[in-house]
Amino acid sequence: MDNGASENTNARQRVLSLVIRDQAALYASYMPFIKNGGLFVPTTGDYRLGDELFVLLQLLNEPERLPIAGTVVWVTPHGAEGNRQVGVGIQFSDQDKGDARRRIEHYLADSLDSDRPTHTL
Repeated sequence: MDNGASENTNARQRVLSLVIRDQAALYASYMPFIKNGGLFVPTTGDYRLGDELFVLLQLLNEPERLPIAGTVVWVTPHGAEGNRQVGVGIQFSDQDKGDARRRIEHYLADSLDSDRPTHTL
């Protein structure tokens, strides 16, 4: 899975950039059980529940990045059981009025009901 996540953090703004190149990686990262939807972002940054983040997401072959404001609702730390991917789950804010969720679910329409494991469950 190529999730080219990079970080730019300072006291006022926390920005993550994420590139998801294939549908399997998108499925593993998407968090449909979160209100407004959410996305797992691999990162070694120091984030806590409730932190507000801004994610620039590039989906599959789309040329533009999708800006997503969100809040950390999931943290997978180093040493997590089952060698889980280290990172955070971001709950999408109401700001984009469901655009990020709709675009992701468009790509995952055929696999949303799958029972394949993801980064979070």
